Amino acid sequence: MKALITGASSGIGRDMAKQLARMGCELILTARREDRLLELKEELPVPVKIIPMDLSVEENCKALYEQVKNNRVGILINNAGFGVFGPFDETSLEEELELIHTNICAVHILTKLFLKDFVRRDKGYILNVASSAAFCPGPLMAAYYASKAYVLSLSQAVNEELRKKGSRVYVGAFCPGPVRTEFNSRAGVEFAAPSIKSEDAARIAIQKMKERKPVIIPTAAMKATKFAERLLPDRLVTKACYHIQHGKQNKK
Repeated sequence: MKALITGASSGIGRDMAKQLARMGCELILTARREDRLLELKEELPVPVKIIPMDLSVEENCKALYEQVKNNRVGILINNAGFGVFGPFDETSLEEELELIHTNICAVHILTKLFLKDFVRRDKGYILNVASSAAFCPGPLMAAYYASKAYVLSLSQAVNEELRKKGSRVYVGAFCPGPVRTEFNSRAGVEFAAPSIKSEDAARIAIQKMKERKPVIIPTAAMKATKFAERLLPDRLVTKACYHIQHGKQNKK
């Protein structure tokens, strides 16, 4: 089986590539940094095609699909994404628009285009990397949290549509909490809560995808947090999130 992974040059995307390579999957890897993709290609024991590309550009997303659509891709992992930190009235509009294009538009476009092919063949996996941020509003990272809520909601809705049709195509959302990756340095923060290794997050994500779990939360602590959020008033959850985010700011 062939797998396409976006944002594969580092972090969870890189480790998912390694995990799938151990399972014998041929890989198509895309990210902005060609040098990092070339390094990863040399490490992997399977055929690897690299496509350096900026998926914040809508036409690039469509061009990526056109370039690989005849490769019989069976797994799509939409992992590319980043965060922007700071009060909403102070953060860069240009950065946030780039975030929206990467975290939302690219996921939407690639999910739709590949899903049509998967439905036609009645098989395939689409795993969209969301976040525990998808479960509540995120003051001081408002655009990032909102973008991950979109990814989670879209994935759940499409999964239910497929279930009602009796389709064998899988669409799921991976919702990790803090993971030790380059995300922090890009967003300009440090996690206030304990984080897990990127390798562990990737391993759990792939395992649960194969088990067809629609929403994947890799740690018991994050599952407990999600459950607790359901019991608390929205205002209290948002206030608590602000204090957590503010703690990150103090570590910048």
